[in-house]
Amino acid sequence: MPTPPRPPYRPERTAGRPRPGSGGGLPGGARAGSPYRAGGVSGVRAPGGRGGRPPYPGGRPPGRRPGGRRGASAVRTARWGMRLATTLSVLVLGAGGIGHAVVTSLDSGIGRVDPFKDMKNRPAPGHGMNLLLVGTDGRSTISAADKRKYRLGGAPCHCTDTIMLVHLAEGGKRASVVSLPRDSYTRLPSHPAGSTGGARGTHPAKLNAAYAEGGPNLTVRTVESMTGVKVDHYLEVDFTSFMKTVDALGGVQICTPRLLKDPNTGLDLTPGTHRLNGGQALQYVRSRHIEGDGSADLGRMQRQQRFVAAMMARATGSGVLLNPVRFKGVVSAALDSVRADAGFGAGQLLALGEAMRGFSLSSSEFASVPLTTHGVDLKGVGSAVTWDPVKAKDLFRKLRADEPLAPPHPGAAPARQRATVVDVPPSQVRVQVYNGTQSDGLGMRVDDALKATGFDTTRQPETKPALKAARTLVEYDPRWDRSARSLAAALPGSRLRAVKGQGRTLRVVAGADFTKVAPVRAEQGPTGTFGTVTGDQVVCP
Repeated sequence: MPTPPRPPYRPERTAGRPRPGSGGGLPGGARAGSPYRAGGVSGVRAPGGRGGRPPYPGGRPPGRRPGGRRGASAVRTARWGMRLATTLSVLVLGAGGIGHAVVTSLDSGIGRVDPFKDMKNRPAPGHGMNLLLVGTDGRSTISAADKRKYRLGGAPCHCTDTIMLVHLAEGGKRASVVSLPRDSYTRLPSHPAGSTGGARGTHPAKLNAAYAEGGPNLTVRTVESMTGVKVDHYLEVDFTSFMKTVDALGGVQICTPRLLKDPNTGLDLTPGTHRLNGGQALQYVRSRHIEGDGSADLGRMQRQQRFVAAMMARATGSGVLLNPVRFKGVVSAALDSVRADAGFGAGQLLALGEAMRGFSLSSSEFASVPLTTHGVDLKGVGSAVTWDPVKAKDLFRKLRADEPLAPPHPGAAPARQRATVVDVPPSQVRVQVYNGTQSDGLGMRVDDALKATGFDTTRQPETKPALKAARTLVEYDPRWDRSARSLAAALPGSRLRAVKGQGRTLRVVAGADFTKVAPVRAEQGPTGTFGTVTGDQVVCP
């Protein structure tokens, strides 16, 4: 990993910091049993293969290029889920086993690039398969009306909006997705200087500059030099194919416990559940200037991970896999405007689909490259983030070794309760309950129910029948408004009333309309060294 220059640059970190007391804030070769061994994928033959040739994806074993060594590599994807969503949905769709004829008919729609041309001294192959997914800001086929509606005006920069590594474990038992922040500090390898015919030596830059300066080839070389992970396949997607894929799926459902409003992209989502069309989904995954949220790219990465999981859930749960017509329509949309290496095609999709039979959301994991607390200033470019040299090295070692990134469960994973997702965890919300009716014991019933749901109740409810409350009321200090919304979500039909100076403790006046306390939970946060979540933890309940 390149060593950044000194002195260090410390980015501004005050924006979007939670208010005190708010209770919230966003913090060697193929082995036996592998689907890639000879004969391991029954009934699949790569296009153009000879009779008797083992049915490897793309006509050769994963990780093998002409003149290269045989082996399987680890697959890695960045958390920048906008383009990963498109790719993973295709892989999951392939798991339906719709048939060779349907998929091979789509092969001609893929544009071809040669990202591995003249590459030397590449990393050694690992186990599994690695796909580098690059998203560009191409928008030439989007209508003028949609450009205005979804804030896609202006000329594209012909740069990478997203860079992701996807690791598919041997046997299809796990998919690991790791974000490679586009603003990561790196040193670009020496490369041709374009039309001048000369060469440009190695120099410091941000990771997303690799595509602008040297296209797919320099991008692959840079990622491999930073991670030590050998890239088996390259896939490049633009805005158009992303939007078309979401629309072909009939939209994707997203849950948000808070208002998401970004004046730059036009995103405007109220708290709750929404089904997003292609244009809205593009706004959701591109937004990095959410009002009241200073997490910027980190927040965007987390939202993109949630979208990828939601898109996979939609693809596997909407009947697409069982309907050849819909399947072909979705895959056609996903492959529109796509460019890939020559080895990534119908045979690859079918073999991956066979390997991924039985794949579930809990089999997908999303991680972040660990970063240092400081960045660096690049002259004429701006600030860049730097990777933690020890933790990042361990992350990529695990990928090469085909090991999971998520921490192991202490035991059997508990059944996931269907609950409304709220902004502030119930355990961080302090509550005093009042019985505002003449119904004996109502206060204790409400206190017990809130406590069982996870709220921090006083366990000393008071009775005030003189209030004659017909409707349950939640009173709160405006400084704790996010906590109040989390509490109100647990009390269906209740109303909110701000009381200045009330302090941290919220008051619930139980009214005659009280029937139950609804289950609520906070968003699943990243865990472990690499900030990992699994797909089933981040989709709507």
